Amino acid sequence: MSDLSPEQLAKKEQHRLEKLRDYRILDTHSEDTFDKISLMASQIFNAPNAFIVFVDEKRVFIKSNLSNTTYNEVPKETSVVSHVIEQDEVFVINDLREHPHYSDSPFIKMTNGPRFYVASPLKTPEGYKIGALVVTAPEPGEANPLQIDLIKSLSKIIIDKLENRLRYRKTIESQIDLMNIALHEIKNPLASIKLANEIISKDESKKDKMTEMIKSSVGRIKSKLSDLLKYSEAEEAQIILHIEEIDVHEIFVRLKNSFELLATKKAQILHFEIEDGLPFLYADRVKVLDILHNLVSNAIKYSYKGGTIHILARQAGTSIEIEVKDNGQGLDEEDIARLFTKFAKLSSKPTGRETSNGLGLSITKSFVELLNGSITASSEGKDKGTSFIVKLPFKYSKEHPVPEFNS
Repeated sequence: MSDLSPEQLAKKEQHRLEKLRDYRILDTHSEDTFDKISLMASQIFNAPNAFIVFVDEKRVFIKSNLSNTTYNEVPKETSVVSHVIEQDEVFVINDLREHPHYSDSPFIKMTNGPRFYVASPLKTPEGYKIGALVVTAPEPGEANPLQIDLIKSLSKIIIDKLENRLRYRKTIESQIDLMNIALHEIKNPLASIKLANEIISKDESKKDKMTEMIKSSVGRIKSKLSDLLKYSEAEEAQIILHIEEIDVHEIFVRLKNSFELLATKKAQILHFEIEDGLPFLYADRVKVLDILHNLVSNAIKYSYKGGTIHILARQAGTSIEIEVKDNGQGLDEEDIARLFTKFAKLSSKPTGRETSNGLGLSITKSFVELLNGSITASSEGKDKGTSFIVKLPFKYSKEHPVPEFNS
């Protein structure tokens, strides 16, 4: 009898199914690797039948089938293995026909139906039992301790194989995400270069200032591409942070230089305000700039012509809060609920024919969380503007998210 409540059991089952689906093993074809493991299991017990099965919500999917049967799934409610995933150890029944719970099963009563039954649960690193390695024979039998140890080892090999595939797939997905991040991050400097070129063609007197802006934008693009190459070379594509002292005044100057042209094109005003006595921030300078670039870019993109965008910095306890607030299209409740998810489609649309791939805010949130910070969004409703508040601790600490203060 489980000590968990019905709600807790339902939650646990939900997580078990999520992990099973993460492996993407359901409804796949037979594979030589898994069939060889089934063969070894059958040889260990000198039994004719062996299976590798995965227990879905309402069915049992048979990935490897070393038997005379041809079906690849059975209903969960009629399957013996559905009880195996409730066990922690290898499940052995010497004779199914003598067992009170299974003797009436049509599968067991059929000609040459299973009598001897051994099943070793497939247990994920998180402790979820997603299926089993099963051996059966049409005659009663017994399992000795060595056989039980061997089938347990084979079960672990199956999980190791699934975990290795999952890690490989996630590494590939991480590489794709990094490419998407890089492509997203170079859009703003490319737009600035395009605008600067247009201004130079119309007004030669601004050539020097625009040339400096182009150089800065090119440098930002090179930096992003360099980051992409560096991250792609890392085994797990992990992002390495470079923590240093940051003056928020300097960050705001760089934001102003980066976005002044884009805002002017839409007759928008960028208003920067920093609270007096604001302390330095200890964080990754590039990531902080990336976060604020995304937020200011979005504010410009989704605000109407002639709007005002406020970028404010203030102290909030042991953190620094930076708010990017506009008086543009605003958000409804559905927008806010899916705001930070990848490829989110929101009700707000760019007001100057800009493009959006739905990645910006999900990337921003991931960077904020890397710095042990938080990001929130609020809006009073459609056409009432939007406010994003990024909260970062004064000092970044990988081991201790709560900032430390040592003068």
